Amino acid sequence: MTQLPTGTAHVSHRTCPLCEATCGLTVAIDQDTGSVQVRGDDQDPFSRGYLCPKGVALGQLHQDPDRLRAPLVRRGTRWTETGWDEALAEAGRLLAPLLRDHGRDSVAVYLGNPVVHNHASALYSRVLVHALGTGYRFSASTVDQMPKQVACGLMYGTELSVTVPDVDRTDYLLILGANPMVSNGSLLTAPDLPGRLRALRRRGGRLVVVDPRRTRTAEVADEHLAIRPGTDALLLAGIARTLLAEDLADPGPATPHLDGLERLQGALEPFTPAAVATATRIPAETVRRLAHELAAAPSAAVYGRIGTTTTSFGTAASWLVDVVNVLTGNLDRPGGVLWPEPAAGSPNTTGEAGRGRGVRIPGSRRTRVRGLPSVFGEFPAAALAEEIDTPGPAGERLRGLVTVAGNPVLSTPNSARLAAALGSLDAMVSVDPYLNETTRHAHVVLPTAAPLARSHYDLVFTGFAVRNTAKYSPPAVPPAGGELDEGEVLLRLACAALGDTVTPDRLDDLTAADTARRITTDPSSPAFGQDPRQLLAAVGHRRRQDRLLDLMLRGGPYGDGFGAKPDGLTLDALERHPHGLDLGPLRPRLPGVLRTPSGKVELAPPPLLAEARRLAGHLAELGSAPDGGLLLVGRRQLRSNNSWMHNVPLLSGGSNRCTLQLNPADADRLGVTDGQRVRLRSRVGAVDTTAELTDTVAVGVVSLPHGWGHDAPDTRTTVAARRPGVNSNVLTDDAPLDPLSGTAVLNGIPVQLEVLVRDRTPDVADS
Repeated sequence: MTQLPTGTAHVSHRTCPLCEATCGLTVAIDQDTGSVQVRGDDQDPFSRGYLCPKGVALGQLHQDPDRLRAPLVRRGTRWTETGWDEALAEAGRLLAPLLRDHGRDSVAVYLGNPVVHNHASALYSRVLVHALGTGYRFSASTVDQMPKQVACGLMYGTELSVTVPDVDRTDYLLILGANPMVSNGSLLTAPDLPGRLRALRRRGGRLVVVDPRRTRTAEVADEHLAIRPGTDALLLAGIARTLLAEDLADPGPATPHLDGLERLQGALEPFTPAAVATATRIPAETVRRLAHELAAAPSAAVYGRIGTTTTSFGTAASWLVDVVNVLTGNLDRPGGVLWPEPAAGSPNTTGEAGRGRGVRIPGSRRTRVRGLPSVFGEFPAAALAEEIDTPGPAGERLRGLVTVAGNPVLSTPNSARLAAALGSLDAMVSVDPYLNETTRHAHVVLPTAAPLARSHYDLVFTGFAVRNTAKYSPPAVPPAGGELDEGEVLLRLACAALGDTVTPDRLDDLTAADTARRITTDPSSPAFGQDPRQLLAAVGHRRRQDRLLDLMLRGGPYGDGFGAKPDGLTLDALERHPHGLDLGPLRPRLPGVLRTPSGKVELAPPPLLAEARRLAGHLAELGSAPDGGLLLVGRRQLRSNNSWMHNVPLLSGGSNRCTLQLNPADADRLGVTDGQRVRLRSRVGAVDTTAELTDTVAVGVVSLPHGWGHDAPDTRTTVAARRPGVNSNVLTDDAPLDPLSGTAVLNGIPVQLEVLVRDRTPDVADS
């Protein structure tokens, strides 16, 4: 770990905002030089001193000279640095005519992954969307986890009722399409997952990994199964059918809370171990053995992640993960899968316990071009380009775009088409600290303050954590001259979109008043029935996102209820515990956690039964089709997180290599040698890259990491541009989607490979 400076250092404790692990940091800032040093916080009750390379590099990210410190306005082809008033006036001048003359749906919003890493952006991005009044909302969710949210929404009643594997207490963990030894977990918040997985094996547990690559997680597992990309749903269906057909299923204490078991059994009938073996490349006897092992284990958990969600059957796979957990008696039990109870609340801690409205899938809106349905209020990111570049009969199309902390040119399908489409917009405003591959197309770029200059609370990731915890981090340093906090930027932009008919303070007051009203009318809240004005008065010493957070904590499951529970949680109490609070292990929550209209766990809702029928048809197709060609998958890297960390010197190089990995047997067949330049083609695009031969990828599989391609002109990411790599999403097809969630198919993409250069290239790290 990095040694902390001595002498004039200001030391603070905070949560790392760079991935879902939420590790505790001790940050020392030299008051003379401004240098920043970071180490793990040994007193953090959740992470206990663990820290990965990304956290160590937080100081460099904070001080990155390429990070924008003032707004930029594009005049013709030149960028001009301006003050905030001028930049926001320009944003309003560009957006207002579109909203007025072409309607609210002529402007779209795209929210990137970092939005959920910060409570200010998570709270105020909603305010911005509401101010714009647009129904065209896009986000990184539909290139990531949306299938899991859809499946859990249909089964349990809310899109955030995602079950979490109890990795610290389980005896058997089956992982599909995830590499937590590198990615630290996703929809699974757990600092030091590598240590937790090793602890599982030390206590005699079993770890099985299903992945077309022999990942670092597979290397430490008891067993690795190299599955055919995109067929995880079939494997899970085969396991579930075996559990039912061989009388192994026993839901245990969850049984009284289940609905649809007979319908489920009928839907799974086609998926015999023999049938799915051909399609998945997992032998039938292995499928049966997995079912028997899961059923016999004292406790077990199945966990699937991005390798399962970014396929054409992502929602079906996500559903079947939970089905197997239910059938083996591991739903809502220690050592199985449980629901966290986040301190600031969630949809399954509010409202009437045990019953609710459920979710509506598909949504009520449709995109203009393909008629794709909305899901939880947003459209598929794969439809963004076509909604811009395909005008309707009267010329209707998306004419404006606001992006917040997103780089969809690198992270969404058919990226070349999207980049061209962005160049045709009448107005584009980006809230982002970098001039990157996406924001270079904007007319106005509004930067946000550096990571250490803002307060932090994990509103989202506490809802996916393996323990119930709470931790608040105040700003470690004030914003540098002219910088604004994310919440302030979003509020001011919302006011600009509204035509300055309201001030940021007034808009914030309205938001706080609505939050207080919802708390006092929620029967599950300890502040139910109180006067909202009294709640606002009690938090009146705070402003902006911290005022909203205090309201949510005090009205949440552990809150003081504004005096109703004197020992309950408040933001003041969290500030007295700078290392964070451990609120205890996950505990069973059935039936109170449910928000379905029936008050039951819906094992076989109609939309998922329809997916089972579609999956059966796919099984028949795979069984009769030749198994040939190459399939492209992605890969995670320890020193990277999507597209936004390649500009940090500490994280560049090393294991971060943008190469095309392929199996030596495929290389021999195609005449490829290690280090050769090759061209990879898909239906929608082609990239030139460097071959890396490795038996860690299965035969018939090639792998490119996600988030590279930093060679676009007019960007300001100096370090990333030195090692640009190639953009894998140039190859991702924007046509095929998981139909229920609208999620793009990023894994198992059919590709062709050809050799470009017969001689070895000297630098394979910079393909």
